[in-house]
Amino acid sequence: MLLAELEVFHSRPIAPTRRVAIGVAVLPTSPAPGFGGLLLGGIVARFIPEVDPDLLDELTRLTHQVEAGQRIAQPRLRHRLQDDRVGLTKCPHRLIGTGEELLFELHESVAAEPNVLAAVYAAGRLAPEVRPSVMSAIRRSMHWRAELGPEFVEYLTETRSTANWSTLGGRDPVVWALGVLGLTPELTGRKVVQNRFRELLRDAHPDHGGDSDDAAQRISELTEARRILLHG
Repeated sequence: MLLAELEVFHSRPIAPTRRVAIGVAVLPTSPAPGFGGLLLGGIVARFIPEVDPDLLDELTRLTHQVEAGQRIAQPRLRHRLQDDRVGLTKCPHRLIGTGEELLFELHESVAAEPNVLAAVYAAGRLAPEVRPSVMSAIRRSMHWRAELGPEFVEYLTETRSTANWSTLGGRDPVVWALGVLGLTPELTGRKVVQNRFRELLRDAHPDHGGDSDDAAQRISELTEARRILLHG
């Protein structure tokens, strides 16, 4: 099932004028950062190691300017944002839900900067009330240097998910996690937790009868509960 999508268009690296444009953008953000925020963070994490280190400070400044809704002077990171996509190379990026896990299907590209820029600019087009959460996820993703798997999803949603259990009357996070996964203290072995997580994740997915409006919240809670029980 397609959960989020972003099309990035950019000129070839050897082009005299480097350009970037945004195509289709399906970026749900409820509850923030949502699947859209996860996808944008994944794009940044994938391409940030290939961005010129000399441009990273400028990129960080740009995220704050875009988050604040400021007018962005062009070009940035040596690329000019435009609406026209004629003659540009398309790079489609998608976040897919299989019913058991989230998969990042990111198009390979020889140009790192325009993909990172497009993710930041796409976040800037989101509603003002969700933009800070999504941009925070993007900035966190700039420090990720591993595969885009379950640990990455936990990493981006950790702050928000921790707030879920910590606001439930001050309950112990382990007690909260056991309740989310429907386990007892005696049943917290790694294999038991993983199997229960996969079972509930499958049930929460809209393709298996889960409520599509609550899917992101439920998946976030399940992921955080697993992290607490397996990693503390």
